Amino acid sequence: MKSYLFPGQGAQYVGMGKTWFDLFPEQTQVASDMLGYCIKTLCLDDPHNQLNQTEYTQPALYVVSALAFLAHQQRDPAPADFMAGHSLGEYTALFAAGALSFEDGLRLVQQRGALMSQVSGGAMAAVLALDEAAIRATLAEHQLDALDIANLNSPQQSVLSGLSDDISRAQPAIEQTGGRFIRLNTSGAFHSRYMTDVQADFARCVAEVEFKAPAVPVIANVSALPHQSNTIQSQLVAQLTHSVRWTETITYLLAQGDMTFVELGPKKVLTKLVAEIKQHAVDYAQNDTQTLAQQVEQWNQTHGVGTTIKVAHISEPMRTRTPAILLFGHRPAVYVEGAQGYIALDEATAL
Repeated sequence: MKSYLFPGQGAQYVGMGKTWFDLFPEQTQVASDMLGYCIKTLCLDDPHNQLNQTEYTQPALYVVSALAFLAHQQRDPAPADFMAGHSLGEYTALFAAGALSFEDGLRLVQQRGALMSQVSGGAMAAVLALDEAAIRATLAEHQLDALDIANLNSPQQSVLSGLSDDISRAQPAIEQTGGRFIRLNTSGAFHSRYMTDVQADFARCVAEVEFKAPAVPVIANVSALPHQSNTIQSQLVAQLTHSVRWTETITYLLAQGDMTFVELGPKKVLTKLVAEIKQHAVDYAQNDTQTLAQQVEQWNQTHGVGTTIKVAHISEPMRTRTPAILLFGHRPAVYVEGAQGYIALDEATAL
């Protein structure tokens, strides 16, 4: 099986898309006409130093990654089994899966970038060498509960988001715990509570777009599960204020079977994260298989098939349709009615 991955903000660089613009002049012109500026000039030359500004970055990355997908499709027309995109890349994935048109996707990301750039006073920072639990414990210990975890990129790489002063206060706390702290060059506190002010405006933008059922399962950032046709719009709106659950997204895809990942877009940021996640899964399996097997056994002793469960980030309760199992030696999980793939036991609460 194969999964196509589409990068988000941070993958941009001057010169990206050169070959793809020449291959697809019609789509390039459509994009330029819609945006009101030459997308090719922005990406190849960036004459006004705009490429790293959110309102320009997002349309640029969407167009380049969409063209990369079209070029790959010419070389390998066999459809992917799954698709996923990191943050902005989720829109490219939905385009590639046939859930929305190239034009509607571009219109949405242009509106999204413009709205997100209006929220000032925020900042973001990458945290390396600490897992999610250690980060949350550190934030709680130092009364930094005004910060959110914006991205869970890999088991040892996350991104904090919040007000600029709070991000600054987090640095010594993270470093004292043993983590590396890298302040990012972003214009706002993305994927955090501080995007709430623009959520309603973006919801109106999303409501104007016609979405179709994806021809290929697309993993949602908010749930780390395949999009359901009737919740695509609400998930995209929620994504503004919720974490990008990338580690869980890749873990989900790995659990589907022997998976090849193909990153379509500038750079190979996601490919590196996949390698980190895969290695962690192997290490975790080697060290904790017995403990995880006990977790599965305890669940099955307590809960039968048909148990109603509440799943993190999914509003409606769900019912299990299988006993719990240990997927690939490292993922305690159960399958549920009406959904593709599994639900991790760590995310399920029996009702």
